[in-house]
Amino acid sequence: MPDSVSARPSSASLVGATAPDFTLHATPDQTIALRELRGRPVVLAFYPADWSPVCGDEMSLFNAARAELEAYGAVLLGISVDSVWSHTAFAEQRHLHFPLLADFEPKGAVARAYGVYRAGDGTAERALVVIDADGVVRWSYVSPLAINPGVDGILAALDRLPKRAVAAVAGDLS
Repeated sequence: MPDSVSARPSSASLVGATAPDFTLHATPDQTIALRELRGRPVVLAFYPADWSPVCGDEMSLFNAARAELEAYGAVLLGISVDSVWSHTAFAEQRHLHFPLLADFEPKGAVARAYGVYRAGDGTAERALVVIDADGVVRWSYVSPLAINPGVDGILAALDRLPKRAVAAVAGDLS
């Protein structure tokens, strides 16, 4: 987490701003840093908890939409305050094929930086953030906890990214 993140912005107020950088564990011995993904669009899918019914359905839906997201060259990252061990078991049980990142310690630091931490219950909101290839937040959405937001908003946001940048990134994948 950069030291410059001090205030709690809302995810909506981040649109047009450089996305707060972070490094989180994807496995006990592997991390993913947002800055390392520059050059590709990134979709952050914040969710409250691995084993809740809505979260399971939401992550499975995103998993099923991977090909559509990859057509834009986008990297999908799930983020919750659960541990890497919980993520590992959850991903295995749900057959997920994208990284789930543990915003575990300090608890919720990344969710706080994106303005989607729920201090009352210690979880993240159900929130989606689309970051362009230059690291700028282009779209965000916070869904009611009990509602799976689906992928339509993500796809529409990716579709609005500059075509030349998306085409160049998608071309790199073939």
